[in-house]
Amino acid sequence: MMKQSILILLAYFATAYAFTTNPSIAFRSPTALYESEKEGGAAIAKPKVGVVVKETTKQKQKQVFKKKNKASDPHKRREDEFQDAPLYKVMLIGDASYDQAHVVEKMCEIMEDMDENQAASVYKSAQQSGSAMCGKYPLEHAEMYKEQLVRSDPMIYGDVEEENK
Repeated sequence: MMKQSILILLAYFATAYAFTTNPSIAFRSPTALYESEKEGGAAIAKPKVGVVVKETTKQKQKQVFKKKNKASDPHKRREDEFQDAPLYKVMLIGDASYDQAHVVEKMCEIMEDMDENQAASVYKSAQQSGSAMCGKYPLEHAEMYKEQLVRSDPMIYGDVEEENK
C-alpha cells in the first residue's frame, strides 16, 4: 500500500514538472517570488529576427475564347415521336329484356361524356342491329366501362373491340 502511494505521488510530481514552462519557478519558495518583484522583474524580450512582409500583386490578363458554334447555326435536336395509345370501342349488345330507361340512365351515369340523347340513340341502334358503339376509349377505360355495365342490376351486356378491326 505504501509503495503504491509513493508511486502515485512521484507520477503526480513528474507530470506537474513536465507541464511547467519554467521548471526553476516550480520549486522556488514563495518568498523568492516576492524578492524578484522588488528588483523590477525581467524586461520584455525583443525578437532577434526581423519579419519581412512581401506583397505581391497579380494583374489580370485578357484571354481570348474561341467560339465553337456560331449563334446563327441552330442545334438540330431529335424530334420526339409520340404515338397515341390505341383506342378500343365499347359496344352495347342489344337484348329484348332491357328496360330502356334503366339502360339510358346507367350509360349516362357510367360514361361521363354521354348525354341522354346519345344514350337513347345507342340503345335503339343496339336493339335494331344487335350491337352499337358507345364510344372509343383507351383499353383500361374501355374495360372499366364494360365491367360497370355488366355489374349493374339488371345486367347490361357490353363488349370491347379494337378500333382498327
